[in-house]
Amino acid sequence: MSPNPIPAEAFGPLKGSLVLELCSTIAGPACARLLADFGATVIKIEPPGGDSMRSMGKHVGDTSLYAATLLRNKQAVAIDLKTAEGKKLVRALADKADVLVENFRPGVMERLGLGYEELSKTNPGLVMVRISGYGQTGPYALRPGYGAICEAVAGVRHMTGDPDRPPARVALATTDYLTATYAAFGTSMALLAREKTGKGQVVDVALYETAFSQMEAYVSAYEKLGYVPMRVGPNLPTMAPNSLYPTLDGAYVLIAANSDPTFRRLIDVMGQPELLQDPRFNSIRARGTNLDECNGVVGEWTRTLPADEIVRVLVEAEVPVSRVNTIADIYEDPHYKAREMLVQVPHPTLGHTTQHGIVPKLSDTPGKIVRSGPDYAQDTREVLQRELGLSDEELDQLQKSGAIISAP
Repeated sequence: MSPNPIPAEAFGPLKGSLVLELCSTIAGPACARLLADFGATVIKIEPPGGDSMRSMGKHVGDTSLYAATLLRNKQAVAIDLKTAEGKKLVRALADKADVLVENFRPGVMERLGLGYEELSKTNPGLVMVRISGYGQTGPYALRPGYGAICEAVAGVRHMTGDPDRPPARVALATTDYLTATYAAFGTSMALLAREKTGKGQVVDVALYETAFSQMEAYVSAYEKLGYVPMRVGPNLPTMAPNSLYPTLDGAYVLIAANSDPTFRRLIDVMGQPELLQDPRFNSIRARGTNLDECNGVVGEWTRTLPADEIVRVLVEAEVPVSRVNTIADIYEDPHYKAREMLVQVPHPTLGHTTQHGIVPKLSDTPGKIVRSGPDYAQDTREVLQRELGLSDEELDQLQKSGAIISAP
């Protein structure tokens, strides 16, 4: 019995769907994890040595805490695609799959004999999700591209940071996770279309296009006005007050009083009704044009009170506000607990790991965390026996030849 078994019962809107994941690092595995969270049977195919993401993030001993969550609800199979037997095994699994998620550079799957044109001959209903830096076509298609590089290509990195400093980076894989969400959305649409047509299709998801979609507000503005947006630090362009403000106790709060009614409630709490008559502040557009002055007035007020008191009085006044939380603050936050966004998941060596909860929350067919991320090659024999009917003797021979790796 596996020390980290997959429960037998099916669940969620994707129950009964078989997904092959041939992915590394973040965007592809995160897409497949979203599908697994909602009931798909996800078989993660890893090369000899395993996915490089198992070395990312923090570890307890040799246990990757990141792998425990990014690979959750999946089954880990190790196959060497450089061997003829390995390619044959993956082809056989692809013939049974509903979805195949891959994030090789364009052309690699074709060289392996696993391109969509080839796989669809024997599995016309297959949905193939292809995640890459620049998409499957175009002059940049063959370039290597990570999320951070594609943010620079898309203009997002130019927008990140303070105006008097070079472009900064968000120390999170934001473009990878947004790409994973687009990819899972595309997968769902392709599966819905297949119900009508019986045919699968390719879902082509590019990291730079995901990043560029965040630039929506500026695409038309450049064409019509020649407007090139710049970094604005913690502010929201053309909108105030919406920024970080210092507090008496050395913390920061984020206040977003975007609309006129919300701004009036903020001014009421601040006790400065005369600001409503000031032509610099009496409308959304006026405040947006006088961003620094508006934020300065609010900042002068926040400096007179501790952060928790500001949050208390503004929440009572229905003005959107928050302390700038650390992960330590989040662990103490009752809302995260009530919404099941910090979930203790059993782990075979650590007892449990606390993981982020399921997003989104469906009322009738919710997702579920049924298993922590498996160890490398943990499920190789079990999956190949179940899906392909291979005997112990056949598996022993495949392992001896190096086509598969199975954990002890």
